[in-house]
Amino acid sequence: MKNIGPVSLGWLQEIGVLTIEDLRRIGSVPIYIELRKLHTKISLNLLWALEGAILDIDCRELSQERKKELREMVQVNS
Repeated sequence: MKNIGPVSLGWLQEIGVLTIEDLRRIGSVPIYIELRKLHTKISLNLLWALEGAILDIDCRELSQERKKELREMVQVNS
């Protein structure tokens, strides 16, 4: 998965997200929220990485507007 390093991959495996299809089906925000419950020091960079993986782009290509939307979705759903 693009943007996902070995540590993040291990975290995803902990919650049963094993493939890009799993990631796309569940979505970046719910996965980020679940991982943050288990690993409290996770930063928003993981959220950007998850969203970039779903879109198959480098996470640095996410617009500031999209990042703001994702942050707001996390706040509403946390």
